[in-house]
Amino acid sequence: RYLRTLYLGLQSRWQAEHRRRHFYWRMMFESADISMLRLLEAFLKSAPQLVLQLSIMVQQNSIEPLQGLSASASLVSLAWMIASYQKVLRDSREDKMPMSYKGAMVQILWHLFTIAARAIAFALFASVFQLYFGIFIVTHWCIMTFWIIQGETDFCMSKWEEIIYNMVVGIIYIFCWFNVKEGRSRYRMCIYYIITLSENAALTILWFLYYDRKTTSDFNALILVCVVSSSFALGIFFMFIYYCLLHPNGPIFSHRSVGCIFRQEPPPVPVSPVEAVTSPPRSLPRTTGGERDGAPGERDSCVPVFQVRPCAPPAPAARAPRTERPVIRIDLPRKKYPAWDAHFIDRRLRKTILALEYASPTTPRLQYRTPGAPQEVLEYETTV
Repeated sequence: RYLRTLYLGLQSRWQAEHRRRHFYWRMMFESADISMLRLLEAFLKSAPQLVLQLSIMVQQNSIEPLQGLSASASLVSLAWMIASYQKVLRDSREDKMPMSYKGAMVQILWHLFTIAARAIAFALFASVFQLYFGIFIVTHWCIMTFWIIQGETDFCMSKWEEIIYNMVVGIIYIFCWFNVKEGRSRYRMCIYYIITLSENAALTILWFLYYDRKTTSDFNALILVCVVSSSFALGIFFMFIYYCLLHPNGPIFSHRSVGCIFRQEPPPVPVSPVEAVTSPPRSLPRTTGGERDGAPGERDSCVPVFQVRPCAPPAPAARAPRTERPVIRIDLPRKKYPAWDAHFIDRRLRKTILALEYASPTTPRLQYRTPGAPQEVLEYETTV
């Protein structure tokens, strides 16, 4: 995938002017896919390793230099992957405002401290209650997975692939917040962090009541409790800094319209009764897991997953032939949530879309039937 991204990036530089934009967006989508895979790899490998290392440190009441360096690298990689994925995801979507580097740095600090508090609380509890810690992790993962499934995410091509994806994202929810659905996320985020705060407090208090007084002094135990609480508080502080000052859509308390890219309606574009508004060459955006989940902490966005592009009322003039771009017309309506049936249709058309994309200098457009009158035909961005 890295080589594929490098190839697409070089093609976006070497190709003619009318082909550069096409290869540029293909490169951005591939880069977002790479970031998503790195994110999943980090939480499937580095996160359990971090908890194991911290638990050994607590049991031995000592920290080896190499052991501490490895644990610190695991913690930084987790925070880095979350922020990196959100920045790349926003850069790969035209309907999202790009994230600044200052916002990315604050996101790293936000997730760094919250994940650190979570991992230390896990390590403290696991150092005393190994069996109960396993039961707690499995229970939390099941609850988070069920919560994600109930949210009807839209990332994979089929229902069962979506469920497997939700199960993997449930592992991320063991350690930190990761938004997987467009729209309002502040309430879901508040619920998640309230649950996380309660769990961290309960795990730390239980360890403080039953830890081994022979290996750990009361002063060191009190310091560990303060580290957990202060780390979580710092993470929440940086989260508020990000939303109040550095969010791409503007401050959270701004009087402007929340979550919308356009503050006012764009000027109408005259179209024919059955033709749709032309969309940019983005026929392969299978990169919105986080997003389609949006970015973590995505504020109330007015842009749906399948964005309906505005069009003007039909003009009475006769339709002019459109031959510059291939058009695939589907005699079925496009649905928003869940979009599993639409995915099956898109999967069957995948080979045709790819063949047309490589054979044509421009990306093919997809049109879906609408339940209303013929003049209300709109074009939706494809999901394959």
